[in-house]
Amino acid sequence: QAQFVESGGGLVRPGGDLRLSCAASGFAFGIFAMSWYRQAPGRERELIAAVFTNGRTLHYEDSVKGRFTISRDDAKSTVYLQMRSLKPEDTAVYYCNAGESEPYFDSWGQGTQVTVSS
Repeated sequence: QAQFVESGGGLVRPGGDLRLSCAASGFAFGIFAMSWYRQAPGRERELIAAVFTNGRTLHYEDSVKGRFTISRDDAKSTVYLQMRSLKPEDTAVYYCNAGESEPYFDSWGQGTQVTVSS
């Protein structure tokens, strides 16, 4: 069964940076595109970025383009999200899953909370 363990979230002031990590297990990580999602209070979970097996990236959310960078380390079965110039509207629980446009697996990790506030 696919498992995801997200980490790296926290409380940060506007303009600050965070780097999230997602350690995946239970499936052949190297053959899947991987994605980051986020869910803000009162809103549905949304896809924000994907990284393909060849390293090509795609950012779905205009609001994160130029600020967030997704990457992967296949040797560690881990996907990262470097977040810069954080804004209060980035406050959400962040999750990862396999797939490039929709979650491939039904299972989700616990997520990691990112709170951007002064």
